Amino acid sequence: MELNQLRCFIAVADELHFGHAAQNLDMLPSALGRYIKLLEEELGTRLLTRSTRNVSLTPHGALFLDDARKIVADADALLQKFQRLGRQHSGYLRLGAIDSAAVGLIPHILHAFRDVCPNVEIQIVEDKSSRLLPKLLSGRLDLIFIRPMAKMDDVLESEFLFYENVVLVISSKHKLAAHQEIRVEDLIDVPLIVPERKVRPHSYDLTMGLFEHVDFKPRIVQIADEKQTIINMVAAELGAAVMPRWVSRISTLNVSFVPLAKEYIHLRKTLPISAVWMKDVRDKNRESMMNIVRAELTTIACQY
Repeated sequence: MELNQLRCFIAVADELHFGHAAQNLDMLPSALGRYIKLLEEELGTRLLTRSTRNVSLTPHGALFLDDARKIVADADALLQKFQRLGRQHSGYLRLGAIDSAAVGLIPHILHAFRDVCPNVEIQIVEDKSSRLLPKLLSGRLDLIFIRPMAKMDDVLESEFLFYENVVLVISSKHKLAAHQEIRVEDLIDVPLIVPERKVRPHSYDLTMGLFEHVDFKPRIVQIADEKQTIINMVAAELGAAVMPRWVSRISTLNVSFVPLAKEYIHLRKTLPISAVWMKDVRDKNRESMMNIVRAELTTIACQY
């Protein structure tokens, strides 16, 4: 019986839906199903009842759930205890950041952090929010800068930092490239490139939110998940994209970045950046970093 199997079972028990649980764990439903099957085979009993529409706990599954939660919680607590002990005698700080934070926020604060803590080794992991949170929970990261989830784990501390501004990324050859600002009516019949919602929900909702109160639907012609890929598609005149303003730092020929009109400022709320760390873990290096973030926040936010 492995911890990963228990985590998978707990995720399905919480969601009662294999697809949703797999998305939360950032894995394929088929792989999740294999973990559950192996666990059931090892235990010699069915934990879940599956049908084409529903997933439910069997009596043995309901009985097993509380014990599984305790085992996972105890294992995580043990790991964090010894990682804390290790950090007390080491000079390093492990940061995680989504692409937005990695481009602007991280380089800015590292300069100031070096002046305060010159001997601390910095390790940086860039990834999606859904992949950084498990690394933080397991003790592999000390501080992450992510898009906050609607429901955060009780053991986490979260501090909102700022919202990002939004631009339309469009070929420099397109007539809209000459506009001072963009309104949604300008995008009638303009082909748009968006990411898959299950991969980048904030970016997908950013585009769709622009069209909430108009009587026409966006013309989606391409699906791409990575920002560099989307910008390359725009440069190839395959469509336009609604994206965070920081992407204007990506050097690409034949692409223009046009701000949205001020009436769409509410869309910024789909692009929050928050700092997240373990609530009950003391770390003087992390605290020093957060003090710098707070002191530099006004300057940092202006870059976005």
